[in-house]
Amino acid sequence: MSSFPAYLDTVRPEIDHALDRLLPAATDRPARLHEAARYSIFAGGKRVRPALVLLTGEALGAPRDALLIGGATLEMIHTYSLVHDDLPAMDDDDLRRGRPTAHKRFDEATAILAGDALLTLGLTTLAAAPETISPGRRQEAVAMVGRAIGSAGMIGGQVDDMAAENDWPEDPRIAAELLESIHRRKTGDLLTACLRLAGIYADADERLDAHLTRLGDAIGLLFQIGDDVIDVEGTDEQLGKTAGKDAAVKKLTYPGLFGLEAAKERLAQVRDRAHELAETLPGGSGGFPALIDYLATRDR
Repeated sequence: MSSFPAYLDTVRPEIDHALDRLLPAATDRPARLHEAARYSIFAGGKRVRPALVLLTGEALGAPRDALLIGGATLEMIHTYSLVHDDLPAMDDDDLRRGRPTAHKRFDEATAILAGDALLTLGLTTLAAAPETISPGRRQEAVAMVGRAIGSAGMIGGQVDDMAAENDWPEDPRIAAELLESIHRRKTGDLLTACLRLAGIYADADERLDAHLTRLGDAIGLLFQIGDDVIDVEGTDEQLGKTAGKDAAVKKLTYPGLFGLEAAKERLAQVRDRAHELAETLPGGSGGFPALIDYLATRDR
């Protein structure tokens, strides 16, 4: 693989086609709800999560139809989290991917319900499709993804992230532990689920699942530390949302706690760890080196 952005360009049309096929039409009743869901899904996202499902599944020999459907469901769930994250009660953002956020384009109630609809559709689709995957494996997939996004995972990480705004632990060691815990859950657990879902579709055993989990943890932490750095160095145009927002609300971040240069050093350490884990994957590292380097340097 020459670069991960080039890979994204190759697979994005397939992913978007799967999403278009699985989502209700914008004219289906209630039309405003479905229009808001589609507006959020097709707002120009990079499709990193479904591409990660595909990249992992290709390395493991999983069926492509399953990977596309599974990847699309995780993109629905990811988009639901963004729609809710942008709400005034949470991060209160006006821009997402360079466009007005769902609650700005429609209204808060519609945005909340569109997010609910995307989450529900993602999980029900994961449970029902594709039929080429055994019911037992589909059940395993739903349970795994449910844990990743629940109160012990993504949602719990978001709760702690909001609680830490303007209220960091005084002990730097405790603050650092909390910061890494938030990042691993809020961002990392869903990214790890991408790898593990591909493993489920490839009939991975417990040992391979554990290896995919460790690699996913490293990739998730790499992704979020990179986001922290980009929020300091990037512009609204680069980010597709308001730059500098983390510092403005005193969010607990790596640059905020350790400084920008130390955050970059930690980013490099996690990058190296991710490369080590990718190199020891059964069957080789596949496209992971390009993904890891992309996450370590994107938009900077």
